[in-house]
Amino acid sequence: MTEYGRGPGSEPWHPEDPLYGDQGWDGRQAAHGQSQYGDQQQSYPQDPYAQQHQNQQHQQYSQQPYDQHQQYGQQQNHQHQQQNHQQYGTPQQDPYAQQPGAQPQYNGGWDTGQQAAMPYGAEPQDPYAQHPGGYDTGQDYYGTPEAYPPPQPPGRREAAPGQQQQQSTDWDPDEPHEETHPFFTGADGPAGREPRDDDDDPDDDGSRSSRRDRGGNERRGGKGKKKKSRSGFACLVVSVVLVGGLGGVGYVGYTFWQKQFGAPSDYAGSGSGEQVEVEIPEGAFGYDIANILRKKGVIKSSDAFVAAQNDNPKGKSLQAGVYLLNKEMSAASAITLMLDPKSQNAFVIPEGTRNAKVYELIDKRLKLKEGTTAKVAKTKAESLGLPDWADDNPDVKDPLEGFLYPAAYPVAKGSKPEDALKRMVTRANKEYDKLDLEAGAKKLGLKTPWELITVASLVQVEGKYKHDFDKVARVVYNRLKPGNMETVGRLEFDSTVNYIKGQSTLDIGAVDDLRKIDDPYNTYKIIGLPSGPISNPGADALHSAMNPTPGPWYYFVSINEDKTVFAETNEEHEKNRREYEDGKSGQ
Repeated sequence: MTEYGRGPGSEPWHPEDPLYGDQGWDGRQAAHGQSQYGDQQQSYPQDPYAQQHQNQQHQQYSQQPYDQHQQYGQQQNHQHQQQNHQQYGTPQQDPYAQQPGAQPQYNGGWDTGQQAAMPYGAEPQDPYAQHPGGYDTGQDYYGTPEAYPPPQPPGRREAAPGQQQQQSTDWDPDEPHEETHPFFTGADGPAGREPRDDDDDPDDDGSRSSRRDRGGNERRGGKGKKKKSRSGFACLVVSVVLVGGLGGVGYVGYTFWQKQFGAPSDYAGSGSGEQVEVEIPEGAFGYDIANILRKKGVIKSSDAFVAAQNDNPKGKSLQAGVYLLNKEMSAASAITLMLDPKSQNAFVIPEGTRNAKVYELIDKRLKLKEGTTAKVAKTKAESLGLPDWADDNPDVKDPLEGFLYPAAYPVAKGSKPEDALKRMVTRANKEYDKLDLEAGAKKLGLKTPWELITVASLVQVEGKYKHDFDKVARVVYNRLKPGNMETVGRLEFDSTVNYIKGQSTLDIGAVDDLRKIDDPYNTYKIIGLPSGPISNPGADALHSAMNPTPGPWYYFVSINEDKTVFAETNEEHEKNRREYEDGKSGQ
């Protein structure tokens, strides 16, 4: 029986040779005249066998089972022999060129399928039967002991004697496999390579050990130890950097978590007992106040203060001013103390206070030499922010009079007097701008806002009670009328004489003596308003000066806290004054 894939006259088959060409069992050898990559078949004029072979191959694949087509292997083996002879340059004469009855050449066109069909079960035609073989067909290539055994199908092959049995190509996923590639076994390592520190067992490879022994003396100047030391140092540096980086990231993460979700740091209790003066400016709110207190050492963190302020129902009512607080207080204790008026250490200017008194109080507050603040006010008045309409008349005793607005100010220890004065002038400008003094002065027949401030300063001092301010302002405007026959245009206020003398008393002397005082502020002598304000009026006095109550009054006298008597004539006024003096003497 003819062996599968072998034909008579073929040379011995070697196990390493592919059975079907170079592609083995999985890929068929390209047909004669056909490209291995699926290109269109090309006809070779010298080979009339090509078309016949293709037709037979097609019929064998489509009509007959695998075990019945033994001739296919013979044809393929013959092609393989022919290719081998062509590869090594052996000239071959085509034994089929003059074959009678050969199929016509393939013209390169598509196969129309109109070829004679082979009857089913018929033996395929042997293309070698009518031609003498190219080799001695009478010789038995398998009869000698040195010959290779006949080829077997893949499923029935056995290892040849004396040869190492090859591993099965079948792969078992449950069975561990040993790596044989040189990349994994280390057989492809360069000669003289020093084993790495992570090699498991460098002694189990004899070739590797011999290479180490052979290359040990060829290393350049013993640089292996230096490399190893440098590698160790580099690893140490990398480790330090990684540890430091992880530590930094951890610290930042912990800080972020504490800031976002943790409770803010805070002191406990009402403080250490050491007091500190803290100034809170106007317009300061939650975090502004908290940052000031933290810098002064009163609280530990701003977040704790803001949280405590939100928890306290009155926490939002904190006012600007100077507070006397303890250091290292809890945020809640600090807010409670700041809401207590006793803790406020503000510098307060009462309504109607003269500038001379304000200067004296500032000196005492800042523990300065007496007269220091008055000297600063005189020399730096123009740089403290006075408005343009402020009168620069040389008869004005103090240009800042009327501009040290009565309010509470933060005058902390260690600050400068000009800072306190400038803060007061700024407050006065702010309040005056709200009232539109220029329009109010024009409505009342006054020349400038300066004169309106002067009227308000007179109302503030002459009016004993605020509910009488409106009528007192009317008395001022009635006496300033040109046709006034009662006082002939003079105001005749005792407060102006007291301002000149720097005193505050009701017994200023006889009228005749008062008319002799030559001073631009002496209203017993001059006609009209004094040269400037004589006090710092408050909001009520300013309102009354701008909105006097209509009435014919030229005189008034305060009898008690609840009653001020106003009169139209001097006779009526004298009567009311005597009744006041008699009632006072009878008490």
